[in-house]
Amino acid sequence: MARHASPLCPLLFLACATALWGFPFRPTLDLDVTPRITVLSNGLLGCRRFSGEALNYSSLLLEDTAGVLYVGARGAVFALDTSDIAAPGNNLTIEWEASADQKRQCLNKGKDNQTQCYNHIRFLQRYNETHLYVCGTHAFRPLCAYIDAEHFRISSAFEEGREKCPYDPAKGYTGLLVDGEMYTASQYEFRSTPDIRRNLPYPIMKTEEAPIRWLLEADFVGSALVRESVNSSTGDDDKIYFFFTERNQESTPYFSQTKVARVARICKGDWGGQRTLQRKWTSFLKARLVCSVPEYDFHLNVLRSVFVVEDQIQQKTVFYGVFGLEWKNVKASAVCQYSIADVQKAFEGSYVESEHSTQNWAEYTGKVPDPRPGSCITNQLRAKGLNSSFDLPDDVLNFARRHPLVFQQVRPREERPLLFKRSVDYTKITVHRVAALDGRLYHVLFIGTDEGWLHRAVDIEGEVHIIEELQLYEEPQPVDALVISQLQRSIYVGSPSGVLQLPLSTCHRYTSCFDCILARDPFCAWDGARCVEIASVADRSNLTQDILNGNTGCDSNTGEDAAVHGTRSVMEGDDVLLQCELQSNLASPWWTLDGRELQGYGLDSGYRIGTDGLLIIRARAGQSGRYRCFAVENRVQVLVGSYTVRIRPDLPPPTPPRVAMTTTTTKKRLAAPSSPPALPPTSDPTEQPLPSPPSPPAPLPPGPEFQTFRNMETMYISLVVILGGLCLVLTVVLLYVAFCVQGQSRGRKYSLQGSRTERKRSSHMELKTVSSHCNGKREEPGHRGGGGEDTPDGLLQIVPGEGQASPNKDPPMAAPPLPQPPPLPSSEYVNGLSATLPSVLRKMNGNSYVLLRQADPETTSPLYHSFTDELNKILEKRKHNQLVTKPDESSV
Repeated sequence: MARHASPLCPLLFLACATALWGFPFRPTLDLDVTPRITVLSNGLLGCRRFSGEALNYSSLLLEDTAGVLYVGARGAVFALDTSDIAAPGNNLTIEWEASADQKRQCLNKGKDNQTQCYNHIRFLQRYNETHLYVCGTHAFRPLCAYIDAEHFRISSAFEEGREKCPYDPAKGYTGLLVDGEMYTASQYEFRSTPDIRRNLPYPIMKTEEAPIRWLLEADFVGSALVRESVNSSTGDDDKIYFFFTERNQESTPYFSQTKVARVARICKGDWGGQRTLQRKWTSFLKARLVCSVPEYDFHLNVLRSVFVVEDQIQQKTVFYGVFGLEWKNVKASAVCQYSIADVQKAFEGSYVESEHSTQNWAEYTGKVPDPRPGSCITNQLRAKGLNSSFDLPDDVLNFARRHPLVFQQVRPREERPLLFKRSVDYTKITVHRVAALDGRLYHVLFIGTDEGWLHRAVDIEGEVHIIEELQLYEEPQPVDALVISQLQRSIYVGSPSGVLQLPLSTCHRYTSCFDCILARDPFCAWDGARCVEIASVADRSNLTQDILNGNTGCDSNTGEDAAVHGTRSVMEGDDVLLQCELQSNLASPWWTLDGRELQGYGLDSGYRIGTDGLLIIRARAGQSGRYRCFAVENRVQVLVGSYTVRIRPDLPPPTPPRVAMTTTTTKKRLAAPSSPPALPPTSDPTEQPLPSPPSPPAPLPPGPEFQTFRNMETMYISLVVILGGLCLVLTVVLLYVAFCVQGQSRGRKYSLQGSRTERKRSSHMELKTVSSHCNGKREEPGHRGGGGEDTPDGLLQIVPGEGQASPNKDPPMAAPPLPQPPPLPSSEYVNGLSATLPSVLRKMNGNSYVLLRQADPETTSPLYHSFTDELNKILEKRKHNQLVTKPDESSV
């Protein structure tokens, strides 16, 4: 029993995991935003691509005024023209590969020759007016160098990069050059712990590791300088914020969450303590970033990317974070927005400390020394004689050393994500601020995915509307870097295969006023004739735009000129497809007939509706009229197509192919009733075929016609049930015989006799194939089915035999062939659909049409062939098995 039950364990585990994953998503989430338009890679407008011989174009440095985009890749640095990165004459290259000797040493360390033993550019920043500063992994021996920007060449000897650049190209890393000072955060050495450092100028500043590690397996994703000293009333210092994910230290009710997202900050003027925390940060503090769906208590705890949007008023500075799950096999992403003011408020709250006896982290409720540990030097402290971090008392520094974490969590605005997406892993985000016609400033979000898609969305008063999703690459690959040029009105995308340049918007893609307004694109507006980019128009008095509502501004007409108009004339009984292609994923079709809403789309109503059309099933004279399709989006109805359909009853419908169906269990033939005039079914349909319909036939009334269809539907269901039961019985018989053959019980045997060969019949039972006479075919009397028996091939027949083998006994006679089935009536459905139905239909019954094929009256059912062939293979295989001498009578 244990051996048979063990395979169920993985299935039970999978079912439990599926249930757990589906729990927070069973109801539809309003946050799961659908992109309005989907654009494939072959439909991108204004796209330019650059790709050299290198790979992994992951470091982008844009100098907009100079018109240069610097790109750091694997083994090379490029300088591209921002106006057209694809122009070959304007692009420059610096080759910087790791030496063969260094690659050999990398291999000797056991590193991967396909990914790690190369020089991956991880740091590329402007150092001063004349030079850039660049660092690379250099096959697990990091090096840095200065680049002469004017001549674009390496102008100095290489410097040791161990303190500035990580060894591993896959390690999380972030870096900034601020006023000649280099701030970086990563795991720099192979066996070291991650830390935050200031490398230039010397001496090096870093985080503390004892007695409490300030960073625990931290994976950094970004950093930002916020100049909080500008116009500060308190004489505050500038701050540098670091964003990362680390192993969780606090107690949590969610045992599966081992990671947590963090934001940390240091003061730019921090130079460490005089005796305590020498060359260590005295202003380091960190807090937890929360991004969760409160309705389901569902947390996304891995931070993947961040972008800070500075404001002239520092308290209004915000930043956007992209979050995901730590489970590798489940995809989900969210975008949360935070305020720098909320981060500052958290850093001013209570601390968390570790209880050494239990190793649990809890809120500290004791006395806090003065001045407050972790704070920057302000005018208030200067008035007390504390002019720098060197002047801070030791008790303050010791407290800061043991309390790097604050208790208060940083929660997003509105306490919920702006955007939530299932089945998507976002990798990078960048934000552009746009002024719309209503005078408001809107944040346009550009979010890249791990499969090479770019989502362009707009933040509208705390709600995100995804304007479009763009497929950047045919081959899936992650988006590794994003940067925006305001002068070129372009966005540049870095990926493993190259760099992509796209316009920030493509307003001319919207061909009508409704399309332009419904897009809610802050870059675009309608000028009365076309959708234009606002930045390119000097006089904006005649422009129309509605970002807040997205449904006002166009004329009252319903887009009659832009709609498709057509006339369809078909004969009665045909199936007619009226196309209605919806360009927007947010729109739903709405059909009217002669000005009235078309009610019901089931089979009984004679209509089926899909996202790109309406199917009239077996058209009748009463279905003639004017059909109009409207795209309904955001409470706006836009006419997409108008068709005048005429049903002509004067032409007879074509005769559909005849199909006969037989089962060996009942040996009765199922057939549908004929077309009008309606005839009652005979008592024995196998003996008395139904008569052919008169010519020309009269139109079938709606009531009996649909009743006939329901009868056929019942017939097909019954047939499927019967065939399924037969297959189950045959499977049990074959398995039973197989076990008996292998057991060799009591020295006896079974014999399986097919219709291919004549051999000694010593079995208790025989398995033979008999003809099913599909499609009205009948075997000739002298024909040998299967090549040797006087039994035609076809279905399976179980013939009882004797308990003992008897060579003198004749084999049992095969069942006589079944009579030919009657033909189906000419006007009835074949497989439930008219013979005039098109061979292929798509997107039926909600986004998927059924693939419909006509059956050839002269060919045999594919199911029949597959079943017979499979049975013959089994019999042929059994023929070669060694059989025991006598059947086991007790098991028969």
